[in-house]
Amino acid sequence: MGATPELRQRVAELVSAATGGEVSVADLTAGGSMIALGLDSLGLLRLVDAIELEYGVEVDLQAPGRGLDTLDDLVALVAGARPEHSPAVR
Repeated sequence: MGATPELRQRVAELVSAATGGEVSVADLTAGGSMIALGLDSLGLLRLVDAIELEYGVEVDLQAPGRGLDTLDDLVALVAGARPEHSPAVR
């Protein structure tokens, strides 16, 4: 199942929530590094938990060759790992 605009929007919302609103959805969807926008290590852990709970996928931050610096990197990870029966957006 591929990335959709709805999935991209929802993941951006999850990133924003994980940062307590410090990183806006608009900034995330505009592109660029999530770290440069303000996603710190605690926010990243919150984000991983939120994605795992919402989409039922495991996010392995230590996987070789897996960069998760941008929103699109993260969306691709979720889209590629999401089971077919999982809802597109909750």
